[in-house]
Amino acid sequence: MKTSHWFVFSPYSPELNPIENHWHYLKSDFWSNRVYADFEALMDAAETAWHKACMDTDLKKTVCNTPYAVIS
Repeated sequence: MKTSHWFVFSPYSPELNPIENHWHYLKSDFWSNRVYADFEALMDAAETAWHKACMDTDLKKTVCNTPYAVIS
């Protein structure tokens, strides 16, 4: 029989949540310090960033990698 282990994390642990790394990557590489002509330009930039960053499996593995959070 396998034993389960419970780990208690602080309520806000962004370094242990891979999606937080992904959002940081999107904000820092695609959305920071930019001015958009209108809402449509903003939506186009968001869609472009989504396709570049979120649909690329290798990039997701790199950005969301948390080797320090591996539980063995």
